[in-house]
Amino acid sequence: MFRLSRSLLGRRPLSCGSARRFASDGGKGDDSKVRPEEVEANLQNPLSRTMKILGNDMKRVKNFILPKRESVESVDNYLERYRREEFQSHCDVLVIGGGGVGSSIAYWLKKRARNGLNVVVVEKDATYQEASTCLSVGGLRQQFSIVENIQMSLYGAEFMRNIKEHLGDDVEVNFTPYGYLMLASEQGAEQLQENSKLQNTLGAKNEILTAARLKERFPWMNTEGIALGCHGLEKEGWFDPWALLSGFKKRAIEYGAHYVEAEMVGFEFRKQPDIIAEGINQGEYEGLDKAYIRMKDGEVRDIKFSIAIIAAGAQSGKIAKMARIGTGQGMLSVPLPVEPRKRYVYVYQCGSDGGPGINTPLTIDPTGTYFRRDGLGGNYLAGRSPGPEEEPSVDNLDVDYGYFDSHVWPQLANLVPCFENIKVKSAWAGFYEYNTFDENGIVGPHPYYNNLYIATGFSGHGIQQTPAVGRAISEMIIDGDFRTVDLTRFGFDRILVDQPLFEANIV
Repeated sequence: MFRLSRSLLGRRPLSCGSARRFASDGGKGDDSKVRPEEVEANLQNPLSRTMKILGNDMKRVKNFILPKRESVESVDNYLERYRREEFQSHCDVLVIGGGGVGSSIAYWLKKRARNGLNVVVVEKDATYQEASTCLSVGGLRQQFSIVENIQMSLYGAEFMRNIKEHLGDDVEVNFTPYGYLMLASEQGAEQLQENSKLQNTLGAKNEILTAARLKERFPWMNTEGIALGCHGLEKEGWFDPWALLSGFKKRAIEYGAHYVEAEMVGFEFRKQPDIIAEGINQGEYEGLDKAYIRMKDGEVRDIKFSIAIIAAGAQSGKIAKMARIGTGQGMLSVPLPVEPRKRYVYVYQCGSDGGPGINTPLTIDPTGTYFRRDGLGGNYLAGRSPGPEEEPSVDNLDVDYGYFDSHVWPQLANLVPCFENIKVKSAWAGFYEYNTFDENGIVGPHPYYNNLYIATGFSGHGIQQTPAVGRAISEMIIDGDFRTVDLTRFGFDRILVDQPLFEANIV
């Protein structure tokens, strides 16, 4: 079914006569014809005649609006295109970035407020070819050391379990529930145990395995140099990030969100003399008022908003500079510390029959090298984040295959001996929205602007937290505070006061 536009809802109902004329002009089928014997019968019974006319009129109106299944689908497609393409020069909430985080925010705002909020999402590439969301490996885990990260990922697991209730029956994220296996050397063993205890206390379910038990459970593993492993038993695995993003976006549009394919080019500021801000002379405070965007045809247009949200992934730091964050005075002198970092994902095949089996978890060794199975054809994915001195250029998404030979393959072959003779089949690169301050998300209002929120900087684990982050931002805007997971510590304020939130022994 579809919802009528306001113009349709506001029209005067069709009279019997107008409905009949409508049907004769555009109706189809036998319902538009009246046989002589029906006329004769109806003339003899005025009540019967009236009811018959009303009945036929209702059928004609129904056939006009919903003539058949194909027409229902075409109307749905039309309304979706209408909502997506109709340009909104004014809105209540402007979401800058339509990837996983931005679309989750739009979904939650429209789910809760529906017609109460006009939400516009600006996304520069509707194909998402270079979006961090679509180029991630789609992991879901609770193996963190920070409470908020654990809680957000626990909610991510709950959301995935009930995803059809949230995003519709046609959404299938293909969740693979084989868990994570985090390995530690003697140096990191104690921290791994402490992390596991915290995770289980909060509702996760994992187990600590000694080297001997690891070898028994996973005979393909070389446990030399491995002291302990933390194995996720429930609520962990991996999924299709594109399917999740598509589900958020489709549902947000169905609820009335407007998507605009355009690139942010700047903000317009408005003086608000009644606001006093630290480092700004009284009467000189300027707030955010409009966003300037460049459409696909090159035209620059503006959107006036009440609230803006920076959720632009790896480009969030660049967008923040347009709002003078990092280039202004006082609080505005502190930049949003988010920038793109390129990461490689390699696809290879193990020719040995002794390779890790179907139920192998996503395994991470003490160096940060990871691998997991990919499907049922004997393929595997693997990668490793480079050190600070090894960061590749972010000018493009080209893959360095030499990095696999020098940094990834040796670790894989050491951990899994049957990977000695693996062959890379393909690879891709994607951008992390890397928070250079502490590698954790920045969520909540900006301390200077009274109408700007931030949701970015998740440094590689954002896709699993999109359900919780979108919900959290909707709570801040609609309720005025966090109501479920308290993300106060993830606010921008921690950057101002130089209090980073570092994960312990976590990649």
